[in-house]
Amino acid sequence: MVAACLTGWAHSQFGKLDNVDAEVLLADVAQAALDDAGLSPEQIDSIHVGTFNGGFLYQDFPSSLIFNRIPGLRFKPATRYENACATGSAAVHGGLQSIEAGKATHVLVIGFEKMTELATPQVGEVLLKCSYAREEAGIPGGFAGVFGTIAQAYFERYGDQSDALARIAAKNHRNGSVNPYAHMRRDFGYDFCRNVSEKNPFVAGPLKRTDCSMVSDGAAALVISKADVARSMPKAVGFRAAVQVNDYLPLSRRDPLAFEGGQHAWRQALGVAGVSLKDLSLVETHDCFTIAELIEYEAMGLAKPGQGASVLAEGLTEKNGLLPVNPSGGLKAKGHPVGATGVSMHVMAAMQLTGTAGDMQIPDAKLAGVFNMGGAAVANYVSILEAR
Repeated sequence: MVAACLTGWAHSQFGKLDNVDAEVLLADVAQAALDDAGLSPEQIDSIHVGTFNGGFLYQDFPSSLIFNRIPGLRFKPATRYENACATGSAAVHGGLQSIEAGKATHVLVIGFEKMTELATPQVGEVLLKCSYAREEAGIPGGFAGVFGTIAQAYFERYGDQSDALARIAAKNHRNGSVNPYAHMRRDFGYDFCRNVSEKNPFVAGPLKRTDCSMVSDGAAALVISKADVARSMPKAVGFRAAVQVNDYLPLSRRDPLAFEGGQHAWRQALGVAGVSLKDLSLVETHDCFTIAELIEYEAMGLAKPGQGASVLAEGLTEKNGLLPVNPSGGLKAKGHPVGATGVSMHVMAAMQLTGTAGDMQIPDAKLAGVFNMGGAAVANYVSILEAR
């Protein structure tokens, strides 16, 4: 049990935000989260900013940018966090650790990214820095090529999984079509996702365009408060567990189809929370590519290795299934502005647990799991959240 609660949150539109400056994006979502928690900037004890950047923007060193727009935060300790595609969750953990160390009562966590300032090939080059450059930098297709290689290896070991990947893509696009924050609000249907076409070509290995998350801009923010203080606040979502597990960076040092770091993170988090997968109302998981979600079913324990497709065939992860996965549309439809993703996933789960998720809502949601990973299951974060 973590003695902290989410007490306020906010989420920007995800997409190609041409007319929104990164500094404005950061401040707007932060102010909205403060307002949601009913707090003034002066009541915040520390600020935790997650952004991968790595070349998306010329402006680096973003921790104090927010002071320009919210001067009430000036002179507060502010730190930038980075852990590849799990950067947002790294910032969340930084905030939690400040509270657990007794240094803060309320913290502000912000994740943001402006990816579309660069052309898509350049974005691919930046993201490839999340791989082991000495061995993997030459993989064609950028990070899509890394996961295309993983998908091809999975197909060779366990058989063609094209049907399963198309089911994941169709599910997440269907879910995302009712998410007002999603980059892509369109239900493409299974047939479009399953078949190669001019609008859905192969991108890397067996992965088609509908198997790949989009290049997106966006931001999300959270206020995290001490649990005893949160009891008197308008709303609170508690942390039953918050676990981080890192694995080897090189794919050559591990089985790339096992996501062992994710397995350890899920096992530890469920143990700390004292629950099983059957107790969860929903999961928001890291579907940067559909093959990732398929392997994550196995890593979390929904299926044995190589049998993730059975989860889809039985409809277990549909919104009306036993364990809805990515009712927000996931990274696939909602978008994947790298630094914002982990924070966004916590916001989506908090909305579900407070019954404020609108058309995305899972009825009577009580417990939610969040899995955010950096690289190909290198930095693995699992949160178990509960309604209070």
